[in-house]
Amino acid sequence: MDSFIYALVLSPALTELLPKSGLKNAPENVALAGSILFALFLVGWGLSFLWGPLADRYGRTRVLAATVLAYSVFTGAAALATDVYQLGLFRLLAGIGIGGEWALAGTYVAEAWPEDRRRMGAGYLQTGYYFGFFLAAALNYTVGAHFGWRAMFLCGLFPVVVSVLIMVRVKEPQKWKKSAVVHSNQRPLAQIFGAKYRRRTIVNAALLTVAIIGLWAGSVYEPSAIITLAKKGGVSLVQASKTASIGTVILSIGTILGCLVAPILAERLGRKKALAFYFAGMAACIVLSFGWAFYLQNGLHIFIFTLFFLGFFGGNFTLFSLWLPEQYETSVRATAFSFCTSFGRFVGAGVNFLIGAMVRHVGTIGKPVACTAIAFGVGLLIIPFAKETRNEPLPD
Repeated sequence: MDSFIYALVLSPALTELLPKSGLKNAPENVALAGSILFALFLVGWGLSFLWGPLADRYGRTRVLAATVLAYSVFTGAAALATDVYQLGLFRLLAGIGIGGEWALAGTYVAEAWPEDRRRMGAGYLQTGYYFGFFLAAALNYTVGAHFGWRAMFLCGLFPVVVSVLIMVRVKEPQKWKKSAVVHSNQRPLAQIFGAKYRRRTIVNAALLTVAIIGLWAGSVYEPSAIITLAKKGGVSLVQASKTASIGTVILSIGTILGCLVAPILAERLGRKKALAFYFAGMAACIVLSFGWAFYLQNGLHIFIFTLFFLGFFGGNFTLFSLWLPEQYETSVRATAFSFCTSFGRFVGAGVNFLIGAMVRHVGTIGKPVACTAIAFGVGLLIIPFAKETRNEPLPD
């Protein structure tokens, strides 16, 4: 939810904070500042790979609770920002927190759920993330529209309750308890680059980098694109913001369905073919939405329609929640998951700087974002080098 709260309130937040930071409140400056702030968020997310070794050493639940607490506190703190520099700092720190959640939650589900339900568990886990998108859109439609962007960030404090519940109610998986006794003195970060895991770690990190570049570019710029198209049609800023919330809901519904379908396709086609299907779909939908619909004379409704399919193929992240734990043993699983899902954030940060510069240069969001479809073409070339794990049990 945090990421889409940020995406939805970005324009009004920067509109207020840029003049207070001594910068002109021009559209190109808003776009560039937004790209830089999001790049900082991705850098923070990249730094979150440090949570993995901690989880392999001290347990899944305690470290997961710490990640939830960190991102929640710093998301709420963003409501107190008085300039863009403070907002950037809070986004960096929130990124460090939120980045560990996916890896640790994915690791926990893989280890705690029975083998016959583990695969669908990955799909259920990922839908929770996108239900957060839906909730963020609902909050923006109500709280954000009436009380402004600061109130939206304050809503990000709610997961503190989740952090407490994790500590009190969630037990460590037995797989980790057994492994912790045997492998307590190992160095998991070094192991995932040892002879046994080096190739798959590099390939997995590369595939995650592709997914991050494409999905985040499309989904983060989606609210701004809708607001631009709505204002072009003569709609007020308030109504345009509500329309962006509707677009986010449609994107979220598509993604939730994509998440639920992904484990089924992974079982029938195999992990590699399923990912190729999702990558090809993402490339096509990014081009259709940002490269074509965005430039139509009355393209708002068509653009929103394409968001459903963009969301569906964005469900490719579920495949990684299912696939990554199957490739590593328990003693290094959280470290490998954290590294592979975090490394691409650094590259994504650089790409966001590049997109922001392109937006400022060409004066439009559409074409620069559409270019990120190229990343999925590269991803399709990398997939054959990945390890297929269909029908294989979770390794001990």
